[in-house]
Amino acid sequence: MQTNQFEKIKNGKGFIAALDQSGGSTPKALAGYGVSEDAYSNEDEMFDLVHEMRTRIITSPAFDSDRILGAILFEQTMDREIEGKYTADYLADEKGIVPFLKVDKGLADESNGVQLMKPIHDLEETLRRANERNIFGTKMRSVIKEANPEGIKAVVEQQFEIGKQIIEAGLVPIIEPEVDIHSNDKEKSEQILKNEILDHLNKLDEQDNVMLKLSIPTVANTYKELIDHPRVVRVVALSGGYSRDEANEKLKENDGLIASFSRALSADLNVNQSEEEFNAALGEAVNSIYDASVNKK
Repeated sequence: MQTNQFEKIKNGKGFIAALDQSGGSTPKALAGYGVSEDAYSNEDEMFDLVHEMRTRIITSPAFDSDRILGAILFEQTMDREIEGKYTADYLADEKGIVPFLKVDKGLADESNGVQLMKPIHDLEETLRRANERNIFGTKMRSVIKEANPEGIKAVVEQQFEIGKQIIEAGLVPIIEPEVDIHSNDKEKSEQILKNEILDHLNKLDEQDNVMLKLSIPTVANTYKELIDHPRVVRVVALSGGYSRDEANEKLKENDGLIASFSRALSADLNVNQSEEEFNAALGEAVNSIYDASVNKK
């Protein structure tokens, strides 16, 4: 792990861009970008097109280290190149942006009001390759739909169990137990979640560090105790289906919480935009998300 990257993520001003749409969400991401499903005839062509989209974002002058601390990549993106360099090396060397990798394999069916992660059978091999590709950290997502203590406990236990394997591999895990923003008891879920996470954080060894990626809480600063915890490098927020404006406004109310947006970052980008139009649209999104991450109410 590079000390300068750790320092940037822990103390830098800015946010983390989520560019990690996986196989299941790629058609939706491409459709939002103006590429319909009849533009590709198989999965290989689909992934080629989404890599072109990500390359256009990453190489844009609007995508810079003054405002963006890190970027989360899809596993296949890690093995692809941008301008002759592996994506993570391009981000680090050319942009000064810290690379992360999505390692989960998607969600299991709902049980006890939550969706655990599917088993990650090849995690050891993925982490080995991540180190070869100069990845700094990882990300893995679960979803909480109801304030079910048993379900939330299982989510957090699974996240930290896998997180410890990631730490042992020399990487920093982003633990992401997302609370569904449409949940009827979101606030209650967030209280249970906070307590479960605190319990696990307090059991970590002194040299172990994690990041957290959480839904923006219903009650502002609910997660301040997590943000201030000595074992937490950074707490970042997902947009979770909120519009960018709404997510930004909610984010501003939370001290120390920064963005890690996906859809809210790329919502106004389109394959048919000129370079000038594309860079302007991306720049506007980056500026607004940066502002919400660093300027609090």
